[in-house]
Amino acid sequence: MSLPAMCRAVLFDGVPQTFEPCDIPLPLPAEGEWLVRVIAMTICGSDRHTWEGRRQGPTPTVLGHELIGEIVAGGRGCPRLDRRGRRIEVGSRVTWAIVAACGVCPSCVRGYPQKCVVGLKYGHEQAVGRRALTGGLAEYCLLAPGTCVVVLDEALPITVACPANCATATVAGAIRACGDLNGANLGIVGAGMLGLTACAMATASGARVIVAETDEARRRLASKFGAAAVFHPDELASGVAGSLDAVIEVSGTNAGFLAALPTLRVGGTMILVGAVSPAPDAPVSLEGIVRRCLTLRGLHNYRPEDLVAAVEFLETHHRRYPFHDLVSAWFPLSDSTGAFMAAADRTAIRVGVRP
Repeated sequence: MSLPAMCRAVLFDGVPQTFEPCDIPLPLPAEGEWLVRVIAMTICGSDRHTWEGRRQGPTPTVLGHELIGEIVAGGRGCPRLDRRGRRIEVGSRVTWAIVAACGVCPSCVRGYPQKCVVGLKYGHEQAVGRRALTGGLAEYCLLAPGTCVVVLDEALPITVACPANCATATVAGAIRACGDLNGANLGIVGAGMLGLTACAMATASGARVIVAETDEARRRLASKFGAAAVFHPDELASGVAGSLDAVIEVSGTNAGFLAALPTLRVGGTMILVGAVSPAPDAPVSLEGIVRRCLTLRGLHNYRPEDLVAAVEFLETHHRRYPFHDLVSAWFPLSDSTGAFMAAADRTAIRVGVRP
């Protein structure tokens, strides 16, 4: 396959709500690297927060980490099988973990490869040198050694597959952290992409799911993703006080956390996922946590096995739940600004970009 010398990309240079189109030399993959043609990406909340100036990161950068692509070339020593034992070759449609990990640092050894001390985080790196193409707002992406690659079924729709390596995999990690959910009562706070995905995955795992969400339209949508009951957060504690085995908090707000805490039964667990931006501290009764034997656990990103679980869930269940409807619009790479503006509308669960 003949590859171009240059790659079209859109850079964020640190000035809020601006992008700079550019051409970047297309690197040939070195040892252990795969070169991927970007098929499509969806805009995650962290992308939008960076673009809006609410989240700090290295610049200039190629934003976008929720994406899928097609293998176009590989360097020597590339793994030829993915995490499921499927062959990786030129033409394979793939997704990949958000962090390329070394596998030997203390974080990796302790089971937190997403916190690898020398890891490369896609969509969050400075666009310099031959590693400039590590995000989704470009025609190509270069996959570093240590990247967990998963081959996708061709039948899985692009719209469904794009969020797999961020929203879906993160939720798979939260579901894993909850333990056995078969027959459990599970609360989910927030019904955006993460919350709706958690609703579907937990329901498919045998849980009875209760969703809390401030937006009425999103509460209705949660019912389509398997929620047995929906509440406004202000009504959650009185509706299900002390009855939930676990809660997954994805709203990222103090109000959501405080509304959910009284709903846990003795020995219950809360998985905190959404609070990834600076905010005032939440007032919490330590005595209440101790006397009720509660477990509070933070989860940021995920392990490679969570990505595998996410892909397998989508391949098996995407027709059962309306995941296809969650991407409300697609924009060309040349109108990335329009895409990010559309993504800021709260009625949009996801907005996508295609080169």
